Amino acid sequence: MAHTNPFRYGDLALDESFTDRTVEIRELESDIRNGQNVVIFAPRRYGKSSLLWRATQELLAGDEVLIAQVDLMATPSKEKLAEKLAESIYEDIATRLFRAREKAIGVFSSLRLRPTVTLDPSDGSLSFGFEASARHEDIDATLEKLLELPAKLAAEQKKRAALVIDEFQEILDIDPKLPTLMRSIFQRQPEVAHVYLGSKRSMMEKIFNDPNEPFWRSAKKTEIGLIDPGHFEPFIHDRFQATEREIDAEVVESILAITHGHPYGTQELCYFLWEEVPEGGIARSAELDSAVTRVLRSENAHFSRIWSKSVPSHRLILQALAREPFQQITESFRAKNGLPHDATVRKALRSMIDDELVIRDERGYRIAEPFFAEWIRRYQS
Repeated sequence: MAHTNPFRYGDLALDESFTDRTVEIRELESDIRNGQNVVIFAPRRYGKSSLLWRATQELLAGDEVLIAQVDLMATPSKEKLAEKLAESIYEDIATRLFRAREKAIGVFSSLRLRPTVTLDPSDGSLSFGFEASARHEDIDATLEKLLELPAKLAAEQKKRAALVIDEFQEILDIDPKLPTLMRSIFQRQPEVAHVYLGSKRSMMEKIFNDPNEPFWRSAKKTEIGLIDPGHFEPFIHDRFQATEREIDAEVVESILAITHGHPYGTQELCYFLWEEVPEGGIARSAELDSAVTRVLRSENAHFSRIWSKSVPSHRLILQALAREPFQQITESFRAKNGLPHDATVRKALRSMIDDELVIRDERGYRIAEPFFAEWIRRYQS
């Protein structure tokens, strides 16, 4: 029987495709059990959703917590937010509690606006809709009831509840008044864990770190960073060996020198590398070079679009960080790379951080996507 590629990127990294984060998973599980509010910061492609999926699946398997989830990227209006909340409450909570469909749908009977329920004949799933022409006060009252429902249903069944909100920073674009409404409800739910995930650090910091904002100091802060290469090394070796292939230790080191333990990037490169190696074969430097070329080819349109939209000063900084990642912006670094004066560089970096092109951590500045750095080194330096 032919083996399938054991590496995953693009979708959630599930089961054996998931690596490390053991400490974070256990801590998140404990926080949710305890009703602790948590805000999780991490750039895109760092595995926030995979981490959350792993933690919630273990809790659900133990029938410990009722969990509703909503992704604000899919809810550009309050009506859409209400729809997605209703769908999650129905699918993830009500159907776990009530076998009869009519009783599960009945949990929405107290809403000011009753949703239109549509049955998909192909799979039997239900979707919920709210009129876009509804009065603002009616949709606000409906949202308030929906946000109260997880706590209400859990209390009736003597269970814990959690509400997970992904890409939470988008709440400000949906309606700047929504954080005040949400916070007024959530602070009355000490038994419910509210988990907020966000990828735009500056916006998330404004929401949770600004004393003038309603969510100030309302949640425990957790930051998801790169995975230690020491944890990724055995994972890569094991995935190759489990599919009857080998990989040179030096090649593993080279992979992690390129990706720095970036979760998505490491899985992506290993996926392409695995495809280069036949069953019974060994991944060596030649196969790695080919895999890197294939990755860059697959990402070329994306990177070219970013590069074409970048102003000259941004390009200079990106070229410098591609050559030397994890840099503090010193006078010698600017002089060595022909960068403009300090204020201009720092203003440009703030802009690129907001655009998620550059990340700053305790080690300094670096390009967020490891293959964008590799692409710049190969084609724009």
